[in-house]
Amino acid sequence: MLSAGEVLDLTQSRIVYICTNFKKMISEKELQQRSDNKCELCGSEENLNVYEVPSSPTNVAETSIFICNTCNEQIEDPEKVEPNHWRCLNDSMWSTVPAVQVMAWRMLNRLKTEGWPQDLLDMMYLEDETKEWAKAGVAEAKADAVIHRDSNGVILEAGDSVVLIKDLKVKGSSMVAKQGTAVRRISLDHENEKYIEGKVDGQQIVIITDFVKKI
Repeated sequence: MLSAGEVLDLTQSRIVYICTNFKKMISEKELQQRSDNKCELCGSEENLNVYEVPSSPTNVAETSIFICNTCNEQIEDPEKVEPNHWRCLNDSMWSTVPAVQVMAWRMLNRLKTEGWPQDLLDMMYLEDETKEWAKAGVAEAKADAVIHRDSNGVILEAGDSVVLIKDLKVKGSSMVAKQGTAVRRISLDHENEKYIEGKVDGQQIVIITDFVKKI
């Protein structure tokens, strides 16, 4: 048989458990009301869930957003990103909700090599604290990222332009990429720091970073 003290402890634990879960329910309900039951990024009304914004200062409702599965999947897996889907940020980046602003900024920053996202970033205004929050998530992602460097050790990023420092025979073809050829808007191999991709004479080729110099 439980003592009075043990009963009291169990009762208090039960109260804490109920209050904690009630808070979660309230948070989701508030997000549904705030978003009008629509994805706060793209406006979809299907398959909506609460998304906790990574690298947030605190784990409260204000650092959560209500988004659809499509947005969630593309945020979590860069390989699934469809740039045209994110043209929706042209509207959602003007949200007055800081958490929505943060995710809009992060996705535009991720896609800036497409051209139009950079234009939106240039127009976007964030309060200093909100911008620090947005950049915190980008900094964490970069810490785990593969770093690409040119022949001089200069860091390469997606969208950069490089020049070939020697003639390169393209594997599987008779084409030779000539020394001095500029390769613009390169993309990076996320698994191998030695490989980048770009177009030479209209053909997409893989280039070893040892043979390029950043322009």
